[in-house]
Amino acid sequence: MATPFDEDGGVDLDAGRRLASHLLEHGSHGLVVGGTTGECPTLTDEETIELFRAVRAEVGDGVLLICGTGTNDTRHSRELTKAAAEAGADASLVVAPYYNKPNADGLRAHFKSVAAAVPELPMVIYNIPSRVVINMPPELLAELATIDNIVAVKQANDDELGPVEGLSILAGNDNTFCRVLEFGGAGGITVASHVAGLQMREMWDAAQGGNLARAREIDAELAPLYEGLSVTTNPIPIKAALEMLGLASERMRLPLVPADADQRAAVRTALEGIGLPVAQ
Repeated sequence: MATPFDEDGGVDLDAGRRLASHLLEHGSHGLVVGGTTGECPTLTDEETIELFRAVRAEVGDGVLLICGTGTNDTRHSRELTKAAAEAGADASLVVAPYYNKPNADGLRAHFKSVAAAVPELPMVIYNIPSRVVINMPPELLAELATIDNIVAVKQANDDELGPVEGLSILAGNDNTFCRVLEFGGAGGITVASHVAGLQMREMWDAAQGGNLARAREIDAELAPLYEGLSVTTNPIPIKAALEMLGLASERMRLPLVPADADQRAAVRTALEGIGLPVAQ
């Protein structure tokens, strides 16, 4: 879920509540608060937890809510995971540590330590080498799966997309959502679902019903949208899309900046391509 900001640059909790309800009403099974699309690097822990509490109050206890708690500091990740659990998170999303570039032993120790901070809280680990420099290959993911409360991976390495023993697989990129469904993966943590949630839910439903042909058909229809929402760094395009659709402001926190004219044009074309009424 994107994080809306107000005119003063603060987290807009009211807009966050509205966006959360919109996403659930348009196909999402659950939400991730404070993830990459939520601009987590520029959120304080207090802001993340405050937004999470606001969303939980809005959607109720019966909705799956995951809180992004991964950082490049194991101690920090442990404390944020504890805070998320206390706020009522159903699971944590913990990215591989960025910038410090730990080796495999360091990655094992990091995830084991963060998982142990709240042993009863399920954890989704997040493999996204394009942002964190390091990759967690399938054999390492399988090792991490032996930690009791590590239950899933958001896989954003498209070259190594496939089943991993002991883990539910979640697509980390919109354009691999259908591929994950084809091999029996659990679903995806996606960006395009902000604007095409009903179609992506239909894709998921079709795959669960064994109608992979229909799932592939929907995926092909959405391919131009995926491309348009990748015209520049996420979440710049999706923030532009949300503003065009009147769902949230495109305001961002530096060092990210709103989409420029060419990028907005690409996003507008993508939205119009799936029949969405874009504001002028």
